[in-house]
Amino acid sequence: MARIRTLKDVHPTRRGLVLAWWSFTGMFGGLRLLTWAIHVHVRGFGNVTAGGVHIHHYLWGILILIVVGGAGVVERSPQWHAWMGLLFGIGLALVVDEAALLIELKDVYWTGAGGVSVAIAVILIGLAGSLLVLTRTRGVDEEWDE
Repeated sequence: MARIRTLKDVHPTRRGLVLAWWSFTGMFGGLRLLTWAIHVHVRGFGNVTAGGVHIHHYLWGILILIVVGGAGVVERSPQWHAWMGLLFGIGLALVVDEAALLIELKDVYWTGAGGVSVAIAVILIGLAGSLLVLTRTRGVDEEWDE
């Protein structure tokens, strides 16, 4: 009988990829929910500003991606790969969520043009999930009960 796989069943070299996919998907959904709450003026939610300038969340994403990239150049351990995967997914979601803004060079988040960010995210989620499934090696990536 098949059992539900856990993250420990995934080969250590692929855990970072799986965590990047999960964290990207979760963070993107969470960002959309958070920005919607800000957009409809839910009490307690608001934009981050510094000196009256709105700080878009792609900035935080770029900073996280810089840290992950730097760590990836020097660190090779499977434990670090998992953490870097998790942070990479979060940082990438922060950037992709505002991709339309970066393409248009103006705030189009809640316009029709803002849908570009959602389209990019859905395509990335689908492609990454498909690649993870299609490139899984039986007997290497998980234990099999046969």
